[in-house]
Amino acid sequence: MMLSTRGIRQADDGAVTVEAAIALASIVTVVVLCIGGVLAVSMQVRCVDAAREAARLVARGDRESAVATARRIAPQDASISVEIVDGFAVAVVSAESTLLPLVDISSEAVAAVESGVEEG
Repeated sequence: MMLSTRGIRQADDGAVTVEAAIALASIVTVVVLCIGGVLAVSMQVRCVDAAREAARLVARGDRESAVATARRIAPQDASISVEIVDGFAVAVVSAESTLLPLVDISSEAVAAVESGVEEG
């Protein structure tokens, strides 16, 4: 009695195609997550820079320039708030990542207010 492998091969038809499709989808997912991570880190650095500059300028008494400078440095559509609390200028910059919306991207910077600068 001779066994034929022909029936077994037909049952596996398309298995390589499915495995390749799953592998390709996995690779694309990993690449998108890596790009999202790099983008999030870049946005975080920009938020840190914007908050630092805004706090420094508010501490010197230049609130209008602080917000304009922070808007230029911060990621697009970032929220920026500056205030003086107990003799310290506080700037908070927050942004939302488009690829990783669940990742919180924000920075807070504090600078001592120079003498002669009024609160408010």
